[in-house]
Amino acid sequence: MAAVRLAVRGVLADLPTWSTVLVACSGGADSLALAAALAFEAPGAGLRAGAVIVDHGLQEGSADVAAQAAQACRGLGLDPVEVVRVAVPDSPTGPEDAARTARYAALADAATRHTAALVLLGHTRDDQAEQVLLGLARGSGARSLSGMPPSRGPYARPLLGVTRAQTEAACREAGLEPWRDPHNSDPTYARVRARAALGELDAVLGPGLGAALARSADLLRDDADLLDELAAQARADVDLDPAGERVVAAQAGAGDVPAVRVAVAGLAALPPALRRRVWRIVAAEAGARALSAAHVALLDGLVLRWHGQGAIDLPGGVVALRVGGTIQMGPRPADVVARPVAQTSQPVR
Repeated sequence: MAAVRLAVRGVLADLPTWSTVLVACSGGADSLALAAALAFEAPGAGLRAGAVIVDHGLQEGSADVAAQAAQACRGLGLDPVEVVRVAVPDSPTGPEDAARTARYAALADAATRHTAALVLLGHTRDDQAEQVLLGLARGSGARSLSGMPPSRGPYARPLLGVTRAQTEAACREAGLEPWRDPHNSDPTYARVRARAALGELDAVLGPGLGAALARSADLLRDDADLLDELAAQARADVDLDPAGERVVAAQAGAGDVPAVRVAVAGLAALPPALRRRVWRIVAAEAGARALSAAHVALLDGLVLRWHGQGAIDLPGGVVALRVGGTIQMGPRPADVVARPVAQTSQPVR
């Protein structure tokens, strides 16, 4: 418990007095230990501490689990404490991704309603190691291997340096009975398989693998952050359309959705690591969703291996095509037949 409290204390140190801090609590050991540490540390820092429990409704009895988590948080002295039930729609990316999207939307809404300065998430060092291992398996690039950031926007993860064994021990020390999520033993989920694989690899390669993967994530995150910053600067160097000229969109009858035009010569001059990131930026500007490695390879082909190939279909109803010395991206025109891309590849990070 001392380790968990120390981690939370560091995150709270710079917050203005009387700020509200919320903990996202599922009732599991990680988030329950985090809630207990927040309840202990917040008064001394002059902060108000509360909790949000998100009920995804995906398991039988989920409402009872959420109510028990809320009761535990109130017993710790947290206030406000609220349960938010969310609807998790069917998603082509799977139930885990859909539940995550719904959960973060609910947490963001709660932070706004309670004017919270920070929302604490209970991801541990073990979660970080599993995330990095999954990134390695997908071959998704440096951003994916950089794992989860310690903070982003209103969210903070104080426990990325704390192990799952420590949060379990912290609950025992505090007399708290955590909920055991049955999904955590269901090999249907990739994260569960990653957890089992980490245990096996740790036995074969020696102890400390999880810590090593987490350290690698920290180092790669610095590299990825720098590359993203350089890519944002490089984006301006390939711009041909600062006025939002409607090229592809006008053909598509897409109204006020502008096409984006970028220079082939500028893209070709970029180092591959920057060009891959610039593609992601440009595609997002044109309205596309996350690009896969296959999408990026085909976009590179328009620049580096040009032999008259046709338009490329991107996620979100966007097409990319080469016209002379420019690449144009925008909503798919009715008369353009785009080259489909297999959706099995993972997003480029």
